[in-house]
Parts: sequence; C-alpha cells; structure tokens
Amino acid sequence: MSQLASRLSQAAAAAGLVLLGASAVPASAVTQPAVGFGAIQYDSPGKDTRSNASLNAEWVTVTNKGGRTVDLTGWTLSDAERHSYRLRLKLGAYKSVKVHTGTGRDTATDVFWGSRAYVWNNDRDTATLKDSRGRTVSSKSWR
Repeated sequence: MSQLASRLSQAAAAAGLVLLGASAVPASAVTQPAVGFGAIQYDSPGKDTRSNASLNAEWVTVTNKGGRTVDLTGWTLSDAERHSYRLRLKLGAYKSVKVHTGTGRDTATDVFWGSRAYVWNNDRDTATLKDSRGRTVSSKSWR
C-alpha cells in the first residue's frame, strides 16, 4: 500500500469510516443490522390443543441489539410456508418483543399474531424478518 493510501486509510479509520475502493462510507453502513431474532419457542409446550393459551405458548422474539429505537412499522415476520405477520411498533434500544401466535392484547413486550392455528412447524421451519422495503434483515432456521 502506498504511503498516501495508508494515510488516507488511517484518517478514515479515525473518522469512523471504512474505505471501499476509492470511496469512504460510514462504518455503520457496513455493519450487521441491529434487529434480529432472540429466543424462539416453535413447539408449544405440552399437548397441542389449539387453545389460545397453547397457541400463545408458541412465539418468536424480535430483539433490537442497537442503541437506537427502530421503527418496525411495516416490517414482516414470516415462516417457510409464507404465513406472514406485519409488525406495527417501535422497538426501543436493547429491547425485545415476543410475537405470540394466538390472540391477545398487544403491549410493549408482547404482541399477538392473531392466528387460530400454529404457525411454526416443530420439525423444520425458518423464521424470516423483512424490513418495510421487503429486504431480509434476519433469518433463523431449525430442524
């Protein structure tokens, strides 16, 4: 690396930038998204009775791992069979929300899909979180 390129790289690093080719972009633009999946309870404990309590014991946690509130309005959570739930909330910095399969009253920590059937397959499935533009932000599979 030439001395000039080395100095530019050091100056960019000091300014919180990453050099990509001949252009500099904010380091935050090349980091992983702050929102992703936490714990997932895809197999409702006990016998599958399809009761609301049993449906709500199946859930996915969406977690904001970043230091800023993220507006998840219009984001979607879906499974491999394309069952989809549209989020309508703002998720605070370092906060999580559980998305339960059944019905209930939404709070800051728990929201409800409103399904009358189980969404997550016990043996194999994939949870996918997409932003309001339809871009995949996070995906988590199990077998």
